[in-house]
Amino acid sequence: MTAGFVPPAYPYDRLDEARKAAAAHEGGIVDLSVGTPSDPPPPAVMAALAGDPDAPDEDRSARGYPTSAGSIALRESIQHWTKTRLGVAVALDEVSVCVGTKEFVATTPQWLKLRSPDRDTVLYPSIAYPTYEMGAILAGLRPVPVPVDSRWRLDLSAVDPADAERALMLWVNTPGNPAGGLDDLGAAAAWGLHHGVPVFSDECYAEFTWDGPPETILGHGGTAGGLDGVVAVHSLSKRSNMAGMRVGWFAGDPEIVGYLREVRKHAGFMVPGPVQRAAAVALADQEHVELQRSLYRDRLQRFASIVEGVGCDAALPGGGFYLWVRAPSGDGWEWATWWAEKAGVLVSPGSFYGDAGASHVRIAMVAPMDRLDLVAERLGL
Repeated sequence: MTAGFVPPAYPYDRLDEARKAAAAHEGGIVDLSVGTPSDPPPPAVMAALAGDPDAPDEDRSARGYPTSAGSIALRESIQHWTKTRLGVAVALDEVSVCVGTKEFVATTPQWLKLRSPDRDTVLYPSIAYPTYEMGAILAGLRPVPVPVDSRWRLDLSAVDPADAERALMLWVNTPGNPAGGLDDLGAAAAWGLHHGVPVFSDECYAEFTWDGPPETILGHGGTAGGLDGVVAVHSLSKRSNMAGMRVGWFAGDPEIVGYLREVRKHAGFMVPGPVQRAAAVALADQEHVELQRSLYRDRLQRFASIVEGVGCDAALPGGGFYLWVRAPSGDGWEWATWWAEKAGVLVSPGSFYGDAGASHVRIAMVAPMDRLDLVAERLGL
């Protein structure tokens, strides 16, 4: 039988040997590899998730099939949050929810390909979240990385005109994962309009923007309120420590959002009803976000001092909660092994985020401060 597509090894599965070395330290592993939150969701969110079994029929959201697009209550919460935090007005039919944003990133290229069969290329940052590339591969499309500049921002002037003509979509991620760069979203939207390429802006770290207020691509499109040709993608995984609940949303160009909403409805993508209820509660509360911002900022500063203590530069990111640090030898895998063996810390080699990141490591500030202090003790700092 002829072999077809064989999935590559999942990036974090390749850390097994480093994980064993780190776990051998007294006190156990300090896992700063995957950006999974360790802090709890707000109590009100957990209470909303549990719900009330004696509620009226219309509130018993666990019993029936939830709406694929999202409940009116959740979309109204998204609408309100978008206006108050990002300064952009969106209509309810310009918003739809997704089962966490990773599945949206991974599946959207195949849906767009169905309506634009003459285009076969997905553009994405050369140092980026690996699912942008994988989404293109899973759809049978060409993943084409766009170079970034010295500040980890997209350099759209470097896109080959032939690739722009074939482009189905452009992914932008700001604040960026892994390097924390802040792209010019207005310039990205303008590039997309000029080339007739929809721009999808992954803004899941927006609440953790350090250099200025949170930004969105919404409002930078063409006519109709600045939404033409642009879609913003957001998540509660980072903002509200709800990664395990799998809920996010996309908003923007009404024609694109409407198309994706209908396709996803046919495919059966649905966020569970209790999770939608909890998400609406999370979006209505900004206090817990400010607390989380403070925690991440303190951890970034603490671990930057640890990195500097072993003789390396560690600039704070423009946004996000990752340190993106060049390895002393220029070999990210070698340095990831050093951290595991010497300090019991699991970090991510930069090559996970593209060949252009091979000289770096990404360090996620998801562990409590006492675990970061333990790393310093192990290194004698």
